[in-house]
Amino acid sequence: MNVQVILASTRPGRLGERVAKWVTTAAGQQPGFNAELVDLADYDLPHFDEAISPRFNPDRHPNPAARRWLGKVAAADGYIIVTPEYNHSVPGVLKDALDFLDWQFAKKPVAIVSYGTVGGARAAQQLKQMLIEVKAAVVPEAVALLGAGEVLDASGRFNAAAVTGRSPQDALDTTLRELAWWAATLKAGRAEIAKIG
Repeated sequence: MNVQVILASTRPGRLGERVAKWVTTAAGQQPGFNAELVDLADYDLPHFDEAISPRFNPDRHPNPAARRWLGKVAAADGYIIVTPEYNHSVPGVLKDALDFLDWQFAKKPVAIVSYGTVGGARAAQQLKQMLIEVKAAVVPEAVALLGAGEVLDASGRFNAAAVTGRSPQDALDTTLRELAWWAATLKAGRAEIAKIG
């Protein structure tokens, strides 16, 4: 199962890089997962600029950066989006990345790992609505990470001693198990539909 961990922050000095490394390492240990980190900073996407919605444009010609992004995400069976919270929402670069999609996420599962104020919960809530609109299946379990800079070092190693209360590692492990079920189930469903034609 090809699972992409999408890092949604592109800011210099971002905490998201250590969060994404932590998530990618854990996902790589999930049986049957081939986990890959996909960093939006590597794609240099412009603001969404197409005159017609991608889902309704049979003669679509995306710009080269968008075409590269679409080709990358089309290859995955499931996704984990790692997002900070900016002004109670997601970064603009993530919104643009989702707006460029046509059917790449359709009938595929997406788990959310958010971080920041209140664990990025408000960004996660808005992201769920966006994912539903791109026809993705949102995994109900999620991770809302408080104090990312204290519980994760620069290489993404988790420091259990820095945590009080419920462990984010437990939340991540639960989320990954659920993602595995959704990814396998939806992959089988997509294959069955393809056979029917």
